[in-house]
Amino acid sequence: MRNRLSLFNVTSLVLGFAFLYVPILLLVVYSFNASRLVTVWGGFSTQWYGALFRNEALMDAAWVTVRIALLSASMATVLGTLAALALTRYGRFTGRTLFTGMVYAPMVMPEVITGLSLLLFFVAIGLDRGFWTITLAHTTLTMCFVTVVVQARLLTFDRSLEEAAMDLGAPPLKTFFAVTLPLISPAIVAGFLLAFTLSLDDLVIASFNTGPGATTLPIRIYSQVRLGLSPEVNAASTILISIVTVGVTIATILSKRSLMVSERNAH
Repeated sequence: MRNRLSLFNVTSLVLGFAFLYVPILLLVVYSFNASRLVTVWGGFSTQWYGALFRNEALMDAAWVTVRIALLSASMATVLGTLAALALTRYGRFTGRTLFTGMVYAPMVMPEVITGLSLLLFFVAIGLDRGFWTITLAHTTLTMCFVTVVVQARLLTFDRSLEEAAMDLGAPPLKTFFAVTLPLISPAIVAGFLLAFTLSLDDLVIASFNTGPGATTLPIRIYSQVRLGLSPEVNAASTILISIVTVGVTIATILSKRSLMVSERNAH
């Protein structure tokens, strides 16, 4: 027996989605505003996108953000994949509970606490805040998301494929690179894209661990918004929203495709 959607449920869904996405839609629309006043529509124009690319401060911040996102996502992908392998392939081992808690802690912990903890750690070891502290902080934050995505794929992985390869004479390392890695690669790519997008739009943790010459685009946008709204900020935010949306969409598609492949192999 199916439960039909009531008027209350439909109204709640519409209001909830409107509360979440109407402000984003307005930001995107006003990024094409010809007027310098961001709250007054003056006609359609793309002039602020041209002004954005001529704004050296914003472009420098965007370049720093992309470099940090690529480096942190790459490191998080490697570490997250290894953590997922340890949790799925090695069963019970000493310290497994502690290891699992440490892997998943950044996912459930408030970002303020994570950022402050990492700041105190970097200060304690004498590491100057800047590009690398943000990169390490973002790696810590995003690694757990990669672990979840890859672990979900490994839990449904058909181990008989690996056993067949080893029966044919392939050593374990070659089996991993020739059989396991290609089959779980969609989940790894999905984890990388998810880590990249999370790093790209992070503000809280980056603001705790930033330093001279390491101003990311979200920090730059936030500082400019506090001084006064600018149409260039709307344009930069629209581009950031587009990149994050595309990254999350591709990651979702790859994750679903990976699950479909695993279900097909199971049958």
